[in-house]
Amino acid sequence: MNWLYRLFKETTRETLSLRWIGLTRIPLLFYVGVSVAQISAERMVVKIPLRRRTKNHLGSMYFGVLCAGADCAAGAFAMYLIRRQPENISLVFKDFEAQFLKRAEGDVLFCCNQGKEIAELVAQATASNERVERQFEVVATVPSLSDEPVARFKLTLSLKKRP
Repeated sequence: MNWLYRLFKETTRETLSLRWIGLTRIPLLFYVGVSVAQISAERMVVKIPLRRRTKNHLGSMYFGVLCAGADCAAGAFAMYLIRRQPENISLVFKDFEAQFLKRAEGDVLFCCNQGKEIAELVAQATASNERVERQFEVVATVPSLSDEPVARFKLTLSLKKRP
């Protein structure tokens, strides 16, 4: 039962952190109501609910909101790991590729399963003064409708230690 409490505490803390970033730096994240559904050493799942603010004219999730969710899944995971480092590391996305497969007609979960690779990238950035980059994949699903992906994203994360 202790592990369940720790998991709940961790996801709640990361959701509050993500919403604070949305409130103070990236208002769109706060506006769409992004939250962390699951976090572990290998995986981060971010949820964005389908509601009036996130819908397009067809009643499915707007593609810009889907892109913001993919950004959060990989970026929030990296920020989570960066906060545990003693050095200041800057994070930026170098490029972004999206493949929209189906209409997202429900709450969307954005899953990044490359936690170990992100941790390695953060460690590389901490150890050197050079910019380090790696491409990561985020898969978006609507579990209330199907386990099939509604979109796939490839983002290149670029990290550099700040002086």
